[in-house]
Amino acid sequence: MKYIIDFDSTFTQVEALDELVRISLENHPEKEKIVKEIESLTNAAMEGRLSFTESLERRVKLLHANKKHLGQLVKVLKKKVSQSFSRNSNFFKKHSDQIFIVSGGFKEFITPVVAAYHIPPENIFANTFLFDFDGNIAGYDKSNPLSEEGGKVKLLRQLNWKDDVFVIGDGYSDFQLKEAGIVKKFYAFTENIERAAVAEKADHVTPSFDEFLYVNKLPMAISYPKNRIKCLVLGEVPAETIDILKAEGYSIRHKKAEVEEKYLKDMGILVAGGGEKLTNKWIEKCTRLKVIGYLGNSKGQVDHEYCARRGIVILDDKRNNRYSSQFIPKRVIDFVNTGSTGFSVNFPDIQLFELAGAHRFIHIHENKPGIMAKINEVFARHHINILAQYLKTNDQIGYVITDVNEEYDKTVINDLKKIPHTVKFRMLY
Repeated sequence: MKYIIDFDSTFTQVEALDELVRISLENHPEKEKIVKEIESLTNAAMEGRLSFTESLERRVKLLHANKKHLGQLVKVLKKKVSQSFSRNSNFFKKHSDQIFIVSGGFKEFITPVVAAYHIPPENIFANTFLFDFDGNIAGYDKSNPLSEEGGKVKLLRQLNWKDDVFVIGDGYSDFQLKEAGIVKKFYAFTENIERAAVAEKADHVTPSFDEFLYVNKLPMAISYPKNRIKCLVLGEVPAETIDILKAEGYSIRHKKAEVEEKYLKDMGILVAGGGEKLTNKWIEKCTRLKVIGYLGNSKGQVDHEYCARRGIVILDDKRNNRYSSQFIPKRVIDFVNTGSTGFSVNFPDIQLFELAGAHRFIHIHENKPGIMAKINEVFARHHINILAQYLKTNDQIGYVITDVNEEYDKTVINDLKKIPHTVKFRMLY
């Protein structure tokens, strides 16, 4: 199996040439006009409305850049690696011989950026700049097939790989590989930009690299893609709150009035505006709900004890702080990512950081004697090395977080769920 990954707007969040022109024309009086022209040429080529050859040639002429600008660009791009790729750096390390960057961009800035992800130089296929005596970009190597229209198709035909090949990218040139019958599947990557004309032709739309790994049953940094986590925003909620949740990658639905019952069954996160009344009968229908973020004081609006018995954490803002629109969604995100229950009104307070090189299990159970012993008996029976363990209880529930080493028998999950008085079990990463 081989994995081809595009660079611009896929491996990185941005188009490198767009960023390069911003750097090279920093003090130019027509900077914004030229930037918009380059962006327009980029989009036209990526959507298949303009030949890649013409787009590239016209963009390079507008750069006015030299080698010193490329050094500045690399620093920018290293900070702009797509979050889901950065999060899954271990996958790149373990599968470096199977991963290839195939791009219409340029090796001069691609190679130093992807080097941190253990992708060897020989696995990078891209264009190269030509420079004049003063180090200014004077053009590019036009003998490279990647400088031409359909260049990725031409390159792959030359390589003549016999393996199954999956391609991940955001542009029309990536789809062309599938159209030509050279790759097994094309995944339209939409974490940074979604091009409708490209996405509609894909075998699968993948809003993150996590999604790609998940559907192909490959090792991933988190247990479940964030784009698959359904988040219901209910009532009058500030746009700032919704933007924070969207930026985290959740699938958002905002309802100010009645919510369809079919959506309640899939909802994992609920963020509610102050004054919203959430009845037990309504919450009972939310079978996958893990956390409620309440923008205001939830007392009298949500039954704290009932939610605790169902393993649902409530995070609220009793004082209606003016920063609640930021504070509550960030606490919700922290709970989803690490299991931290700081500022919860119905759960024991545990505040944690992610532990590198580990898997994190969360076990919520009724506060009964002997549960902790049963949990550790399961780990011992499966020969699992515990790296760290945290337990807190209140009158109703026990909340256990266990970090284990990366190697474990998958049947341990079922055994933990079967422990008597278990309320909920989660594997975070």
